[in-house]
Amino acid sequence: MKFKVEWSMGGEGFLDILNIWSSMTPEQRADVGDGVTMIGRWHDTNARSGVAIMETTDLAALNRYLGQWNPYMDLDVSPVLDDEETAALAKDVLADHKAYHGD
Repeated sequence: MKFKVEWSMGGEGFLDILNIWSSMTPEQRADVGDGVTMIGRWHDTNARSGVAIMETTDLAALNRYLGQWNPYMDLDVSPVLDDEETAALAKDVLADHKAYHGD
């Protein structure tokens, strides 16, 4: 399952986070733990926020990774679907609507 992870942080600890993040190696930044795949991550440093798409079948593994950053920022996690998954869901929703409403 894919998850959208959005984060935001206040100004008080922002420079500390920048220091931690910039001193990590690319390998350390890419390490999201066993059972979790980082599909992509984007940062808006001016807004002190960002978004990542992660994939896992182990929600505990995702939460373990996010727990490393949770003390420093607010996190909002929600399940998401890609285009093909959404197209399949749309067909099911339309079929259900037709079955129940006859439209």
